[in-house]
Amino acid sequence: QVQVVESGGGLVQAGGSLRLSCAYSGNIASLNAVQWHRQAPDKQRELVAVIKSGGGTYYTAPGKGRFTISRDNNKNTVYLQMNSLKPDDTAVYYCAVVLPTGIFWGQGTQVTVSS
Repeated sequence: QVQVVESGGGLVQAGGSLRLSCAYSGNIASLNAVQWHRQAPDKQRELVAVIKSGGGTYYTAPGKGRFTISRDNNKNTVYLQMNSLKPDDTAVYYCAVVLPTGIFWGQGTQVTVSS
């Protein structure tokens, strides 16, 4: 069993910053990667950033240049630092832990950016 819990969402003005956290626990041996996704109202869920087991990172267009994914292995926690936020970044942000046994999702954390 794997538990994934996101936190750190909230309401922020355009141009502001937020740091999301993804804490994971349980049977996480051989973890492959941790991903951040987001889903805006009436839109499909989209990948934002990935951090692989070896530390390599990958960003899709929404996150490039403004978001930074990082991790604290001692705390089994991955972070998503989001800067220069825009109203278009408003979404529920989900963390996904990728293991050989499958992908495990958290419940999501709401990020709302006001103009």
